[in-house]
Amino acid sequence: MKAQLKDIISKSILTSGVGQLDDFSHSLNPYAGCTFACSYCYVRQLPISLYREEEWGTWVDIKSNAAELLRRDLLKARNKGPVTIFMASSTDPYQPLEHETKLTRSLLEVMLEVPPDFLHVQTRSPLVKRDIDLLKKFGDKVRVSMTIETDKEDIRKAFAPTAPPIPARLNALKEIREAGITTQASISPLLPCSREFPQKLRPIADRITIDDFWMGDGSGGKRTERLGIYEIYKETGMEKWYNPTAYKVVLNMMKKQIGNEVEVMLSKDGFTPVDPDRKPAIGENLTFF
Repeated sequence: MKAQLKDIISKSILTSGVGQLDDFSHSLNPYAGCTFACSYCYVRQLPISLYREEEWGTWVDIKSNAAELLRRDLLKARNKGPVTIFMASSTDPYQPLEHETKLTRSLLEVMLEVPPDFLHVQTRSPLVKRDIDLLKKFGDKVRVSMTIETDKEDIRKAFAPTAPPIPARLNALKEIREAGITTQASISPLLPCSREFPQKLRPIADRITIDDFWMGDGSGGKRTERLGIYEIYKETGMEKWYNPTAYKVVLNMMKKQIGNEVEVMLSKDGFTPVDPDRKPAIGENLTFF
């Protein structure tokens, strides 16, 4: 089904960081809606989706004046204190239509003109590679976080059939890191994976963050439960993974196979901005659990 696309004029583009993102001063969403339509997306249970007639994943609003607004809002925000931005919290900034609109790229260009103190780019799309030239210019003020919730393609297809393939995401993160940009692999939400998962992430991620439905959906797992995600676990024979303690299995795997080579963090702590006064030494373990 072809998504319904609509250009809209927004009144603002920066939103104050709250809840799981309260360590950031602002969140930034170039679009409203997301055609990746992941079955477990917590945004399905937020007002932006619940009060819309169309099904989540079938529509996207394009904030066509986003770049103009961002330039204005960034100048205002910088006058009030440090500006740390999470892009994006309720949409993917590199979903397929970004190929044509280049809206997210235009926002990066604005942020190079009026730099924030830190920018966290959250995506599951290999398209982010296109903007390596711009991302490199942010230096140590940017982190590209790739959602890699599993290393098993059959699991990915069951839970997020229209999202980019896992191998493409792994290759994209590798290329970004080789370009000298700080990378993060976000196992968020954690889905059933193989014992080899840590070894696949070790050479491509400066940091690995593990999150699950119970820690990360903002409601202790209740939003996810309302989405009927457990049925997909049953269909794939993976019921044992639908458990608030399953993350500990993967965490132990990470500790045993990676050790101190890569930062391994948990849930909200793994999405915090970089502290400019806290520079970890190479190989230092910043595990907070």
